[in-house]
Amino acid sequence: MTRLTVAIPSKTYDVWIENGLLEQAGALVRDVLGHRQKLFVVTVAPVKRKWGKKLSTSLTRAGYKPQFLEMPDGERHKALPTVEKLAEQLVKLGADRKAAILAFGGGVIGDVTGLLASLYMRGVDFIQVPTTVLAQVDASIGGKTGVNLRAGKNLVGTFHQPKAVLIDPAVLATLPEREYHAGLYEALKSGIIGDPQLFRLFEDNRREILARDLQLLERVIADSVRLKANVVSSDEREHGLRQVLNLGHTIGHALEAETSYRSFLHGEAVAWGMIAAANLALTTTRLDSVTAGRMTDAVLALGSLPKVDVRSRNILKRLQSDKKTKNGVVHFVLPREIGKVEIVDDVPERAVLSAVDELRRVSGGR
Repeated sequence: MTRLTVAIPSKTYDVWIENGLLEQAGALVRDVLGHRQKLFVVTVAPVKRKWGKKLSTSLTRAGYKPQFLEMPDGERHKALPTVEKLAEQLVKLGADRKAAILAFGGGVIGDVTGLLASLYMRGVDFIQVPTTVLAQVDASIGGKTGVNLRAGKNLVGTFHQPKAVLIDPAVLATLPEREYHAGLYEALKSGIIGDPQLFRLFEDNRREILARDLQLLERVIADSVRLKANVVSSDEREHGLRQVLNLGHTIGHALEAETSYRSFLHGEAVAWGMIAAANLALTTTRLDSVTAGRMTDAVLALGSLPKVDVRSRNILKRLQSDKKTKNGVVHFVLPREIGKVEIVDDVPERAVLSAVDELRRVSGGR
């Protein structure tokens, strides 16, 4: 079993990673939380149907009586009304300030449950049990919670660190192909940001990773978590270094919002955002053409992506409401080389428009 520590000044917690870990989840939860009478699991129907019994059995064996709460599946339900409905359910089920909540699902579940836990009774403990690649390599680590508004993604949220993160790569066996690929883009992002060996692992073992080789997957997940843990341990609230984790997210978030969160999975939007970032870095002479080509090829090699069928001017407008825009100036994370990125605020509007035009051309959009 791989055990990594997220050493944040406000709270230190562990991330456990092992194939088959779900069967040991109860014992690990008990080690972290002790024995509590009120334990709640927030999930979605597909995850509960496939893996709920295994988690419930493990928790029951550890002395808990878990109660499951279901929320609707999908990014469009990552909204304040969902949090309110879950909170009302907690009240009806008798959840008090000593209650603990498990987030059992993908990134949407983790973000919504984290926000719920940070607000309910002014804050209760929660544990992340991520079941998608995206959540395992990225979303479950670091304590960011949030929901979307019509104006943009993750505009309402808090920082609320979990008590622990329990990752079982074996649950990815039942993940739909599209969601599996979408998560891999976030892992590839980790390689571009600060782990050239992880990037080369994707280049050299793409077929095995796409075939869900469990040993390789465990390594990909562990390397991605290790990088994110190191970054967030140095900058919990995104005042500086942590912003590098937003590679691909500036334009990616705009694509999601512009299409009402119906055209792209989050990882797919980030994939296009990373290609755009490579183009912007090339245009602004921060990156050479060979390296930009390697990055773009590595992204496109992981599968087909939905078409980019949006107006470039609309994306530019969306960027003004992005969380990374400060005093009206859009900030981008751009690669300098594989394993090194920088945060910049001098990208011309015409370069952004050109980058989105290029995404539309490459994707076959209008």
